[in-house]
Amino acid sequence: MGSSTSTSPPAGQRLYGRRAIVTGAARGIGAEIARTFAAEGASLVLIDIAADEVHALAKTLECESAVVDLADAGATAAVTQEAIDVLGGVDLLVNNAGVLKMAPILDMTIENWDQTFAINVRSMFVTTQVVGRAMRDQVAAGHMVGGSGGRIINMASMGGKLGSPNQAHYAASKSAVIAFTRVSAMELGCHSINVNCICPGYVLTEMGAATRTPEMVAAWSAKSPLGRLAEPDDVARMALFLASDDAAYCTGQAMNVSGGMVMH
Repeated sequence: MGSSTSTSPPAGQRLYGRRAIVTGAARGIGAEIARTFAAEGASLVLIDIAADEVHALAKTLECESAVVDLADAGATAAVTQEAIDVLGGVDLLVNNAGVLKMAPILDMTIENWDQTFAINVRSMFVTTQVVGRAMRDQVAAGHMVGGSGGRIINMASMGGKLGSPNQAHYAASKSAVIAFTRVSAMELGCHSINVNCICPGYVLTEMGAATRTPEMVAAWSAKSPLGRLAEPDDVARMALFLASDDAAYCTGQAMNVSGGMVMH
């Protein structure tokens, strides 16, 4: 599994044989990305803090899973390296994990701000550093699966471009993800590693479901020219595109999946 192969992949499996790590994979967008990548032939290690959920999904997808608090930089680095070792290398990394605990600026705690950045941004730096080094060495040795190098996909947000009340920490963290993605693309391109991020709009996931009302959904939907909100599959399909050879010449981009709510 750790060496290149010229064997043609089965029909419809664009990620056949590629080794992928997905963080925040227990539910919502991360879980849908995991399902999509598995269906497209990838070998996976799923990472999340929610042990029961991530292990259950991994069992369903017949892949590996690991539990870690991504706010712990040392543990995150160790688990990421363990995932690479289990897979026998790494071709794809999806930094999907993120948190949002809403609060107005004047009432926000330092702990809330710091945790948001630790998980939404710093963990991406840690995983990207560990995976980037492995990908660099694999490319140099000719041990990538597939013919176009490594792929790193970071989850940003429409909020990183627009912002929203009570989300100053979240918007700032997602803006940081966009900037980190661009610089990573600049630095890692010479190692045949593409780095992009996805900026979803409103997505109908478990996050916020308890307080989401039909009236709120209708109001949010009216902001989109398409007249609806995103489903996790809409985001997963963008991740699949960026992970595939179809996106071989795409790097440093912040791809909107916002139904036209953001057009830049």
